Amino acid sequence: MTTALELHNVVGGERVGTLAGDSLPLVDPSTGEEFGTSPLTRWMDVDAVMGVAAAAFESWSQTTPRRRQQLLLRIADAMEERSEELVAAECRNTGKPRAVVRDDELPTAVDLIRFYAAAARVQETGAAAEYQPSRTSFARREPIGVCAQVTSWTHPLLLAAAKFAPAIAAGNTVVLKPAETTPLSSSLLADIASEVLPPGVFNLICGDRDSGRAMVAHEVPGMFSITGTVRSGMEVAGSTAADLKRAHLQLGGKAPAVVFDDADLDRAVRGIAEAAFGNAGQSCTAASRVLVSADVHDEVVERLCELAGAMRPGPPQDLDAAFGPLNSLGQLESVQAHLERLPEHARIAAGGQRKGERGYFFEATVVTGAEQDDELVQNEVLGPLLTVQSFASEQEALELANGVRYGLVASVWTRDHSRAMRLSRKLQTGTVWINTHHPFTAEMPHSGFKHSASARDFGRYGLEEYSRIKHVMSYVEE
Repeated sequence: MTTALELHNVVGGERVGTLAGDSLPLVDPSTGEEFGTSPLTRWMDVDAVMGVAAAAFESWSQTTPRRRQQLLLRIADAMEERSEELVAAECRNTGKPRAVVRDDELPTAVDLIRFYAAAARVQETGAAAEYQPSRTSFARREPIGVCAQVTSWTHPLLLAAAKFAPAIAAGNTVVLKPAETTPLSSSLLADIASEVLPPGVFNLICGDRDSGRAMVAHEVPGMFSITGTVRSGMEVAGSTAADLKRAHLQLGGKAPAVVFDDADLDRAVRGIAEAAFGNAGQSCTAASRVLVSADVHDEVVERLCELAGAMRPGPPQDLDAAFGPLNSLGQLESVQAHLERLPEHARIAAGGQRKGERGYFFEATVVTGAEQDDELVQNEVLGPLLTVQSFASEQEALELANGVRYGLVASVWTRDHSRAMRLSRKLQTGTVWINTHHPFTAEMPHSGFKHSASARDFGRYGLEEYSRIKHVMSYVEE
Protein backbone atom coordinates (compact mmCIF):
# COMPACT_ATOMS: atom_id res chain seq x y z
CA MET A 1 0.00 0.00 0.00
CA THR A 2 1.43 3.37 -1.04
CA THR A 3 1.58 6.01 1.69
CA ALA A 4 0.17 9.40 0.65
CA LEU A 5 2.73 12.18 0.55
CA GLU A 6 2.25 14.95 3.13
CA LEU A 7 4.10 18.22 2.54
CA HIS A 8 4.88 20.79 5.23
CA ASN A 9 5.72 24.45 5.34
CA VAL A 10 9.37 25.23 5.98
CA VAL A 11 9.76 28.05 8.51
CA GLY A 12 12.95 28.98 10.33
CA GLY A 13 14.69 25.94 8.86
CA GLU A 14 12.10 23.50 10.24
CA ARG A 15 9.16 21.64 8.72
CA VAL A 16 5.99 22.89 10.35
CA GLY A 17 2.27 22.39 9.96
CA THR A 18 -0.40 25.07 9.84
CA LEU A 19 -2.28 26.18 12.95
CA ALA A 20 -5.63 25.05 11.58
CA GLY A 21 -4.28 21.84 10.06
CA ASP A 22 -6.07 22.41 6.75
CA SER A 23 -4.65 20.99 3.54
CA LEU A 24 -4.91 20.98 -0.25
CA PRO A 25 -4.82 17.88 -2.48
CA LEU A 26 -1.82 17.12 -4.66
CA VAL A 27 -2.92 15.77 -8.04
CA ASP A 28 -0.79 14.02 -10.66
CA PRO A 29 -1.86 15.69 -13.94
CA SER A 30 -0.73 12.62 -15.89
CA THR A 31 -3.36 10.48 -14.17
CA GLY A 32 -5.78 12.91 -12.54
CA GLU A 33 -5.28 11.02 -9.27
CA GLU A 34 -4.46 12.47 -5.85
CA PHE A 35 -1.15 11.39 -4.37
CA GLY A 36 -0.81 13.59 -1.29
CA THR A 37 -1.54 16.87 0.42
CA SER A 38 0.09 20.23 1.02
CA PRO A 39 -0.62 22.75 3.81
CA LEU A 40 -3.32 25.37 3.38
CA THR A 41 -1.67 28.40 4.95
CA ARG A 42 -3.84 31.14 6.48
CA TRP A 43 -3.31 34.56 8.05
CA MET A 44 -1.99 33.43 11.43
CA ASP A 45 0.56 31.18 9.73
CA VAL A 46 1.62 34.01 7.42
CA ASP A 47 1.95 36.36 10.38
CA ALA A 48 4.21 33.87 12.15
CA VAL A 49 6.51 33.22 9.19
CA MET A 50 6.90 36.93 8.47
CA GLY A 51 8.13 37.45 12.02
CA VAL A 52 10.69 34.68 11.58
CA ALA A 53 11.91 36.11 8.27
CA ALA A 54 12.13 39.62 9.71
CA ALA A 55 14.21 38.40 12.64
CA ALA A 56 16.56 36.51 10.33
CA PHE A 57 17.01 39.61 8.17
CA GLU A 58 18.72 41.46 11.01
CA SER A 59 21.78 39.21 10.82
CA TRP A 60 21.58 37.98 7.21
CA SER A 61 21.59 41.52 5.83
CA GLN A 62 24.94 42.07 7.55
CA THR A 63 26.68 39.07 6.01
CA THR A 64 29.31 39.75 3.38
CA PRO A 65 28.65 39.11 -0.31
CA ARG A 66 31.42 36.52 -0.14
CA ARG A 67 29.54 34.59 2.55
CA ARG A 68 26.28 34.74 0.59
CA GLN A 69 28.13 33.46 -2.45
CA GLN A 70 29.59 30.53 -0.55
CA LEU A 71 26.20 29.42 0.76
CA LEU A 72 24.38 29.82 -2.56
CA LEU A 73 27.05 27.73 -4.25
CA ARG A 74 26.53 25.04 -1.63
CA ILE A 75 22.81 25.03 -2.43
CA ALA A 76 23.58 24.65 -6.14
CA ASP A 77 25.95 21.77 -5.40
CA ALA A 78 23.38 20.09 -3.18
CA MET A 79 20.73 20.40 -5.89
CA GLU A 80 23.00 18.58 -8.32
CA GLU A 81 23.73 15.90 -5.72
CA ARG A 82 20.00 15.41 -5.21
CA SER A 83 19.06 15.92 -8.84
CA GLU A 84 17.22 12.60 -9.10
CA GLU A 85 14.90 13.60 -6.24
CA LEU A 86 14.26 17.05 -7.73
CA VAL A 87 13.57 15.66 -11.19
CA ALA A 88 11.21 13.04 -9.80
CA ALA A 89 9.36 15.65 -7.73
CA GLU A 90 8.96 18.05 -10.63
CA CYS A 91 7.80 15.36 -13.03
CA ARG A 92 5.29 13.91 -10.60
CA ASN A 93 3.75 17.28 -9.82
CA THR A 94 3.73 18.67 -13.39
CA GLY A 95 3.80 15.65 -15.70
CA LYS A 96 6.69 17.15 -17.68
CA PRO A 97 8.88 14.77 -19.71
CA ARG A 98 11.75 13.58 -17.57
CA ALA A 99 14.38 14.63 -20.12
CA VAL A 100 13.08 18.21 -20.16
CA VAL A 101 13.47 18.59 -16.40
CA ARG A 102 16.73 16.64 -16.15
CA ASP A 103 18.52 18.19 -19.14
CA ASP A 104 17.06 21.68 -19.29
CA GLU A 105 15.06 23.06 -16.40
CA LEU A 106 17.10 21.71 -13.47
CA PRO A 107 20.48 22.71 -15.00
CA THR A 108 19.07 26.16 -15.77
CA ALA A 109 17.87 26.57 -12.18
CA VAL A 110 21.27 25.53 -10.82
CA ASP A 111 23.04 27.87 -13.24
CA LEU A 112 20.88 30.80 -12.13
CA ILE A 113 21.78 30.19 -8.49
CA ARG A 114 25.47 30.04 -9.33
CA PHE A 115 25.20 33.20 -11.43
CA TYR A 116 23.62 35.15 -8.58
CA ALA A 117 26.16 33.77 -6.14
CA ALA A 118 28.86 35.38 -8.26
CA ALA A 119 26.90 38.53 -9.10
CA ALA A 120 26.47 39.30 -5.40
CA ARG A 121 30.17 40.19 -5.26
CA VAL A 122 30.36 42.47 -8.31
CA GLN A 123 27.50 44.94 -7.90
CA GLU A 124 28.18 48.23 -9.62
CA THR A 125 28.19 51.55 -7.75
CA GLY A 126 29.04 55.08 -8.79
CA ALA A 127 32.32 56.74 -7.88
CA ALA A 128 32.52 58.57 -4.57
CA ALA A 129 33.33 62.22 -5.10
CA GLU A 130 32.91 65.79 -3.82
CA TYR A 131 29.88 66.96 -5.78
CA GLN A 132 29.58 69.91 -3.38
CA PRO A 133 32.46 71.71 -1.67
CA SER A 134 33.71 69.98 1.49
CA ARG A 135 31.15 67.21 1.16
CA THR A 136 31.89 63.66 0.02
CA SER A 137 29.06 61.65 -1.48
CA PHE A 138 28.79 57.95 -2.19
CA ALA A 139 25.99 55.49 -2.89
CA ARG A 140 25.19 52.37 -0.89
CA ARG A 141 23.27 49.45 -2.34
CA GLU A 142 21.31 47.77 0.45
CA PRO A 143 18.81 44.89 0.73
CA ILE A 144 15.12 45.67 1.00
CA GLY A 145 14.13 43.37 3.87
CA VAL A 146 11.69 40.47 3.74
CA CYS A 147 10.70 39.58 0.17
CA ALA A 148 7.39 37.76 -0.29
CA GLN A 149 7.36 35.72 -3.50
CA VAL A 150 4.77 33.70 -5.43
CA THR A 151 5.63 31.44 -8.36
CA SER A 152 3.57 30.08 -11.24
CA TRP A 153 2.71 26.43 -11.92
CA THR A 154 4.26 26.61 -15.39
CA HIS A 155 7.91 26.10 -14.33
CA PRO A 156 7.83 25.57 -10.53
CA LEU A 157 11.46 24.69 -9.81
CA LEU A 158 13.03 27.08 -12.29
CA LEU A 159 10.90 30.02 -11.17
CA ALA A 160 11.61 29.30 -7.49
CA ALA A 161 15.34 29.51 -8.20
CA ALA A 162 14.91 32.66 -10.26
CA LYS A 163 13.16 34.35 -7.34
CA PHE A 164 14.93 33.24 -4.18
CA ALA A 165 18.51 33.36 -5.51
CA PRO A 166 18.76 37.08 -6.38
CA ALA A 167 16.78 38.06 -3.28
CA ILE A 168 19.06 36.16 -0.93
CA ALA A 169 22.21 37.14 -2.86
CA ALA A 170 21.26 40.78 -2.30
CA GLY A 171 20.96 40.22 1.47
CA ASN A 172 17.19 39.81 1.82
CA THR A 173 15.24 37.04 3.49
CA VAL A 174 12.49 35.22 1.61
CA VAL A 175 9.01 33.85 2.14
CA LEU A 176 8.16 31.85 -1.00
CA LYS A 177 4.79 30.39 -1.93
CA PRO A 178 4.63 28.02 -4.90
CA ALA A 179 1.43 27.65 -6.91
CA GLU A 180 -1.12 25.55 -5.07
CA THR A 181 -1.08 22.79 -7.69
CA THR A 182 2.73 22.45 -7.93
CA PRO A 183 4.48 22.83 -4.55
CA LEU A 184 6.45 19.56 -4.59
CA SER A 185 9.82 20.57 -6.07
CA SER A 186 9.83 23.91 -4.25
CA SER A 187 9.24 22.09 -0.97
CA LEU A 188 12.25 19.88 -1.62
CA LEU A 189 14.28 22.94 -2.61
CA ALA A 190 13.36 24.59 0.70
CA ASP A 191 14.56 21.51 2.58
CA ILE A 192 17.87 21.65 0.73
CA ALA A 193 18.29 25.38 1.35
CA SER A 194 17.46 24.98 5.04
CA GLU A 195 20.38 22.58 5.44
CA VAL A 196 22.72 25.32 4.17
CA LEU A 197 21.33 28.74 5.09
CA PRO A 198 20.83 30.19 8.57
CA PRO A 199 17.30 29.58 9.93
CA GLY A 200 14.68 31.96 8.61
CA VAL A 201 16.57 33.15 5.52
CA PHE A 202 14.57 30.99 3.10
CA ASN A 203 11.05 30.09 4.23
CA LEU A 204 8.38 28.28 2.24
CA ILE A 205 4.65 28.21 2.74
CA CYS A 206 2.03 26.39 0.66
CA GLY A 207 -1.50 27.48 0.00
CA ASP A 208 -4.03 28.99 -2.37
CA ARG A 209 -4.86 32.47 -3.65
CA ASP A 210 -6.01 33.60 -0.23
CA SER A 211 -2.64 32.55 1.19
CA GLY A 212 -0.98 34.81 -1.38
CA ARG A 213 -3.35 37.64 -0.55
CA ALA A 214 -2.40 37.36 3.11
CA MET A 215 1.29 37.60 2.16
CA VAL A 216 0.88 40.75 0.10
CA ALA A 217 -1.38 42.36 2.70
CA HIS A 218 1.03 41.74 5.57
CA GLU A 219 2.93 44.79 6.81
CA VAL A 220 6.36 43.13 7.07
CA PRO A 221 7.46 42.46 3.45
CA GLY A 222 9.14 45.36 1.74
CA MET A 223 8.63 43.74 -1.65
CA PHE A 224 6.17 41.35 -3.23
CA SER A 225 7.19 39.41 -6.33
CA ILE A 226 4.79 37.33 -8.42
CA THR A 227 4.94 35.39 -11.65
CA GLY A 228 1.34 34.93 -12.72
CA THR A 229 -1.58 36.19 -14.75
CA VAL A 230 -2.36 39.79 -15.59
CA ARG A 231 -5.40 39.59 -13.32
CA SER A 232 -3.26 38.43 -10.40
CA GLY A 233 -0.69 41.13 -11.15
CA MET A 234 -3.31 43.86 -11.13
CA GLU A 235 -4.64 42.63 -7.79
CA VAL A 236 -1.13 42.56 -6.34
CA ALA A 237 -0.36 46.02 -7.72
CA GLY A 238 -3.44 47.42 -6.02
CA SER A 239 -2.64 45.78 -2.71
CA THR A 240 1.03 46.81 -2.69
CA ALA A 241 0.10 50.36 -3.70
CA ALA A 242 -2.14 50.63 -0.63
CA ASP A 243 0.90 50.03 1.58
CA LEU A 244 3.52 51.49 -0.79
CA LYS A 245 5.36 48.18 -1.07
CA ARG A 246 7.59 47.49 -4.04
CA ALA A 247 5.82 45.24 -6.56
CA HIS A 248 7.83 42.94 -8.82
CA LEU A 249 5.40 41.71 -11.48
CA GLN A 250 6.24 39.14 -14.15
CA LEU A 251 2.95 38.47 -15.91
CA GLY A 252 1.56 36.89 -19.05
CA GLY A 253 2.48 36.88 -22.70
CA LYS A 254 1.09 36.32 -26.17
CA ALA A 255 4.28 35.93 -28.14
CA PRO A 256 4.36 36.58 -31.89
CA ALA A 257 6.69 34.60 -34.16
CA VAL A 258 7.07 36.67 -37.35
CA VAL A 259 8.05 34.60 -40.39
CA PHE A 260 9.12 36.32 -43.61
CA ASP A 261 9.21 34.69 -47.02
CA ASP A 262 13.03 34.61 -47.09
CA ALA A 263 13.30 32.67 -43.82
CA ASP A 264 14.80 29.21 -43.52
CA LEU A 265 11.39 27.56 -43.25
CA ASP A 266 12.70 24.22 -42.00
CA ARG A 267 14.40 25.96 -39.09
CA ALA A 268 11.55 28.39 -38.50
CA VAL A 269 8.72 25.86 -38.44
CA ARG A 270 10.54 23.41 -36.21
CA GLY A 271 11.70 26.13 -33.82
CA ILE A 272 8.22 27.64 -33.61
CA ALA A 273 6.52 24.28 -33.09
CA GLU A 274 8.88 23.39 -30.26
CA ALA A 275 8.36 26.83 -28.67
CA ALA A 276 4.59 26.65 -29.07
CA PHE A 277 3.89 23.08 -27.98
CA GLY A 278 6.75 22.41 -25.55
CA ASN A 279 5.59 22.27 -21.91
CA ALA A 280 2.11 21.81 -23.41
CA GLY A 281 2.21 25.50 -24.35
CA GLN A 282 2.13 26.39 -20.66
CA SER A 283 4.62 29.22 -20.76
CA CYS A 284 4.17 32.97 -21.02
CA THR A 285 6.94 32.89 -23.66
CA ALA A 286 5.33 30.22 -25.86
CA ALA A 287 5.16 31.06 -29.57
CA SER A 288 1.38 31.25 -29.54
CA ARG A 289 0.86 33.65 -32.49
CA VAL A 290 2.51 32.82 -35.80
CA LEU A 291 2.50 35.74 -38.26
CA VAL A 292 3.51 34.61 -41.76
CA SER A 293 4.19 36.36 -45.03
CA ALA A 294 1.26 35.69 -47.35
CA ASP A 295 3.62 34.23 -49.95
CA VAL A 296 4.54 31.29 -47.70
CA HIS A 297 1.45 31.14 -45.48
CA ASP A 298 -0.01 27.90 -46.87
CA GLU A 299 3.35 26.13 -46.81
CA VAL A 300 4.02 27.14 -43.21
CA VAL A 301 0.54 26.03 -42.12
CA GLU A 302 1.00 22.66 -43.81
CA ARG A 303 4.38 22.12 -42.13
CA LEU A 304 3.11 23.23 -38.72
CA CYS A 305 0.17 20.85 -38.96
CA GLU A 306 2.49 18.01 -39.88
CA LEU A 307 4.71 18.68 -36.87
CA ALA A 308 1.70 19.13 -34.57
CA GLY A 309 0.51 15.67 -35.55
CA ALA A 310 3.93 14.21 -34.82
CA MET A 311 4.38 15.90 -31.41
CA ARG A 312 2.51 13.54 -29.13
CA PRO A 313 1.74 14.27 -25.43
CA GLY A 314 2.45 11.68 -22.77
CA PRO A 315 3.42 11.08 -19.12
CA PRO A 316 6.99 11.49 -17.80
CA GLN A 317 7.82 7.81 -18.27
CA ASP A 318 6.94 7.97 -21.99
CA LEU A 319 10.33 8.61 -23.56
CA ASP A 320 8.79 9.48 -26.93
CA ALA A 321 6.36 12.10 -25.60
CA ALA A 322 7.03 15.63 -26.89
CA PHE A 323 5.29 17.28 -23.95
CA GLY A 324 3.27 16.45 -20.87
CA PRO A 325 -0.27 17.14 -19.66
CA LEU A 326 -1.98 20.39 -18.85
CA ASN A 327 -1.61 21.47 -15.24
CA SER A 328 -5.07 20.64 -13.96
CA LEU A 329 -8.59 19.71 -14.90
CA GLY A 330 -9.45 23.40 -14.74
CA GLN A 331 -6.71 24.27 -17.21
CA LEU A 332 -7.84 21.49 -19.54
CA GLU A 333 -11.39 22.81 -19.45
CA SER A 334 -10.13 26.35 -20.08
CA VAL A 335 -8.28 25.28 -23.25
CA GLN A 336 -11.30 23.32 -24.46
CA ALA A 337 -13.59 26.30 -23.82
CA HIS A 338 -11.37 28.61 -25.88
CA LEU A 339 -11.70 26.29 -28.86
CA GLU A 340 -15.44 25.82 -28.37
CA ARG A 341 -15.84 29.60 -28.62
CA LEU A 342 -13.99 29.88 -31.93
CA PRO A 343 -15.76 32.22 -34.37
CA GLU A 344 -17.00 30.80 -37.67
CA HIS A 345 -14.16 32.34 -39.69
CA ALA A 346 -11.53 30.40 -37.69
CA ARG A 347 -10.68 26.75 -38.33
CA ILE A 348 -8.88 24.04 -36.37
CA ALA A 349 -6.33 22.81 -38.90
CA ALA A 350 -4.67 20.26 -36.60
CA GLY A 351 -5.35 18.76 -33.17
CA GLY A 352 -7.99 20.37 -31.00
CA GLN A 353 -8.93 17.34 -28.90
CA ARG A 354 -8.23 15.88 -25.50
CA LYS A 355 -5.90 12.89 -25.71
CA GLY A 356 -7.24 9.91 -23.80
CA GLU A 357 -9.48 9.94 -20.75
CA ARG A 358 -6.82 9.56 -18.06
CA GLY A 359 -4.84 12.66 -17.16
CA TYR A 360 -5.09 16.11 -18.71
CA PHE A 361 -3.42 15.58 -22.07
CA PHE A 362 -4.32 17.73 -25.07
CA GLU A 363 -3.24 17.50 -28.69
CA ALA A 364 -0.90 20.03 -30.29
CA THR A 365 -3.31 22.38 -32.05
CA VAL A 366 -3.06 24.76 -35.03
CA VAL A 367 -5.81 27.31 -35.70
CA THR A 368 -6.02 29.26 -38.96
CA GLY A 369 -8.29 32.07 -40.08
CA ALA A 370 -8.34 33.84 -36.71
CA GLU A 371 -8.57 37.61 -36.86
CA GLN A 372 -6.71 40.17 -34.78
CA ASP A 373 -9.64 41.01 -32.51
CA ASP A 374 -10.50 37.38 -31.79
CA GLU A 375 -10.23 36.14 -28.21
CA LEU A 376 -7.78 33.43 -29.22
CA VAL A 377 -5.39 36.01 -30.65
CA GLN A 378 -5.73 38.55 -27.87
CA ASN A 379 -5.81 36.39 -24.73
CA GLU A 380 -3.22 34.11 -23.17
CA VAL A 381 -4.41 30.50 -23.27
CA LEU A 382 -1.53 28.48 -21.74
CA GLY A 383 -2.13 25.36 -23.80
CA PRO A 384 -0.52 23.57 -26.79
CA LEU A 385 -2.20 25.88 -29.23
CA LEU A 386 -1.08 28.42 -31.82
CA THR A 387 -2.85 30.67 -34.28
CA VAL A 388 -1.56 31.50 -37.78
CA GLN A 389 -2.21 34.87 -39.43
CA SER A 390 -0.85 36.20 -42.71
CA PHE A 391 0.61 39.63 -43.51
CA ALA A 392 1.37 41.44 -46.73
CA SER A 393 4.09 43.85 -45.61
CA GLU A 394 6.65 44.46 -42.89
CA GLN A 395 4.52 47.26 -41.51
CA GLU A 396 1.45 45.02 -41.26
CA ALA A 397 3.54 42.36 -39.53
CA LEU A 398 4.58 44.93 -36.92
CA GLU A 399 1.02 46.12 -36.40
CA LEU A 400 -0.21 42.56 -35.86
CA ALA A 401 2.70 41.67 -33.59
CA ASN A 402 2.25 44.77 -31.41
CA GLY A 403 -1.54 44.69 -31.52
CA VAL A 404 -2.13 42.90 -28.21
CA ARG A 405 -1.91 44.07 -24.61
CA TYR A 406 1.06 41.83 -23.85
CA GLY A 407 4.70 42.60 -24.56
CA LEU A 408 6.91 39.87 -23.17
CA VAL A 409 8.80 38.15 -26.03
CA ALA A 410 8.79 37.90 -29.82
CA SER A 411 10.81 36.18 -32.52
CA VAL A 412 11.69 37.23 -36.07
CA TRP A 413 12.56 34.70 -38.77
CA THR A 414 14.39 36.14 -41.78
CA ARG A 415 17.72 36.06 -43.60
CA ASP A 416 17.63 39.86 -43.99
CA HIS A 417 19.80 41.25 -41.18
CA SER A 418 18.66 44.86 -41.67
CA ARG A 419 15.02 43.81 -41.46
CA ALA A 420 15.70 41.81 -38.32
CA MET A 421 17.38 44.82 -36.71
CA ARG A 422 14.51 47.12 -37.66
CA LEU A 423 11.95 44.79 -36.13
CA SER A 424 14.03 44.20 -33.00
CA ARG A 425 13.86 47.96 -32.43
CA LYS A 426 10.15 48.36 -33.18
CA LEU A 427 8.66 45.26 -31.54
CA GLN A 428 7.14 46.19 -28.19
CA THR A 429 8.50 43.28 -26.19
CA GLY A 430 11.16 42.81 -23.52
CA THR A 431 12.96 40.12 -25.52
CA VAL A 432 13.36 39.70 -29.28
CA TRP A 433 14.86 36.51 -30.70
CA ILE A 434 16.14 36.35 -34.27
CA ASN A 435 15.89 32.98 -36.05
CA THR A 436 15.30 31.26 -32.73
CA HIS A 437 12.61 31.30 -30.04
CA HIS A 438 12.83 30.49 -26.34
CA PRO A 439 16.44 30.25 -25.16
CA PHE A 440 17.37 32.30 -22.09
CA THR A 441 20.71 32.99 -20.48
CA ALA A 442 21.40 33.91 -16.88
CA GLU A 443 23.53 36.89 -17.91
CA MET A 444 20.84 38.79 -19.84
CA PRO A 445 17.56 40.34 -18.64
CA HIS A 446 14.10 38.83 -18.92
CA SER A 447 11.43 41.50 -18.67
CA GLY A 448 8.23 42.64 -20.33
CA PHE A 449 6.41 45.69 -21.61
CA LYS A 450 2.75 46.72 -21.42
CA HIS A 451 0.54 44.24 -19.50
CA SER A 452 3.37 41.74 -19.30
CA ALA A 453 4.67 44.17 -16.66
CA SER A 454 8.13 45.60 -16.19
CA ALA A 455 9.80 43.41 -13.55
CA ARG A 456 13.31 42.39 -14.53
CA ASP A 457 14.62 38.90 -13.92
CA PHE A 458 18.01 37.38 -14.76
CA GLY A 459 21.32 39.17 -15.16
CA ARG A 460 22.56 41.96 -12.91
CA TYR A 461 19.22 43.65 -13.59
CA GLY A 462 17.45 40.92 -11.64
CA LEU A 463 19.81 41.38 -8.71
CA GLU A 464 19.27 45.15 -8.68
CA GLU A 465 15.50 44.61 -8.39
CA TYR A 466 16.08 43.21 -4.90
CA SER A 467 18.06 46.13 -3.53
CA ARG A 468 17.63 49.83 -2.84
CA ILE A 469 20.02 52.73 -3.22
CA LYS A 470 21.03 55.06 -0.41
CA HIS A 471 22.96 58.32 -0.85
CA VAL A 472 25.44 59.05 1.95
CA MET A 473 26.97 62.55 2.18
CA SER A 474 29.62 63.46 4.71
CA TYR A 475 30.95 66.92 5.59
CA VAL A 476 34.75 66.92 5.41
CA GLU A 477 36.73 69.60 7.25
CA GLU A 478 39.35 71.21 5.06
